[in-house]
Amino acid sequence: MNKAKAEAKPVLDRILTLEIVRVTERAAVAAARLRGRGDENAADQAAVDAMRRELNRLPIRGVVRIGEGERDEAPMLYIGEEVGTGEGMEVDIALDPLEGTTICAKDQPNSLAVIAMAEAGSLLNAPDIYMDKIGIGGGYPPGLVDLDASPADNLKALAKAKGVPVGEITACILDRPRHATIIEQVRSAGAGIRLIGDGDIAGIIHTTTPEETGIDIYLGIGGAPEGVLAAAALRCIGGQMQGRLVIDTDEKRKRAAAMGVSDFDRKYDMEDMASGDVVFAATGVTDGNLLSGVRFGKGEITTETLVMRSSTHTVRWIKAKHSALDKFE
Repeated sequence: MNKAKAEAKPVLDRILTLEIVRVTERAAVAAARLRGRGDENAADQAAVDAMRRELNRLPIRGVVRIGEGERDEAPMLYIGEEVGTGEGMEVDIALDPLEGTTICAKDQPNSLAVIAMAEAGSLLNAPDIYMDKIGIGGGYPPGLVDLDASPADNLKALAKAKGVPVGEITACILDRPRHATIIEQVRSAGAGIRLIGDGDIAGIIHTTTPEETGIDIYLGIGGAPEGVLAAAALRCIGGQMQGRLVIDTDEKRKRAAAMGVSDFDRKYDMEDMASGDVVFAATGVTDGNLLSGVRFGKGEITTETLVMRSSTHTVRWIKAKHSALDKFE
């Protein structure tokens, strides 16, 4: 990856940086109306409907590169779907209308509505399968950690670069049976672990502010769509990330090949997953370390959104008050 590609000049219309905030706000409010109700599908569908409706109001010729799944599996916001008014510039879109459907249904922390937008041809067209990931925040030498290194070696390298013992490093890992070995390895190396139930986009972003979140590194297997969205966020805010698709069945190989993947063992770096001029936005659905969730008050609705752009490295937190009379339709 050459430096010119990693440090792309602004291409996206500046107004889109704020317009996509409305997209995630609408999705977050729709999902928040159903948080804590125990119905994951209903909350996810509400977010999908709201996000798609708002996307189709934007003056873009957008193609969903990361979405709700392949066309046969997702009726809306499927991979390859065209969105927008059909006027304006061509853009790639990665989205997760409700990151953390289970935690929204249980009203637990860190459920988000998330979207990334980039110039056409900039986002990895990944199938909706698993991805092995490693991510850290900014300010470290390039290539400090590596997906092919052992957890112990990565933890030691990070601790050395940070100037602390390994015992002061904390890894964020999804709490899944598949991670039993890596959890054991991290603890044997002497590092701490923050186990999360869902929401690995937020988990990876948390590595960028370890002094606030207490998280230094993200390790483990999660969704490939979430991996691309996290890479888009790190392109904007700073950090390092690598990912490799988990293609362990003939059915997954077929799906990956259909989307243009030819090297099933390829290790993708951050710029492979999200290059060019990237804009990223996330609105809190439930309260979390990253963002406050939607608040329904008397006569108004309050949202909090994080919006970032890679070409300027601008990071904005937008706290908005919406009239409760606005039905968000």
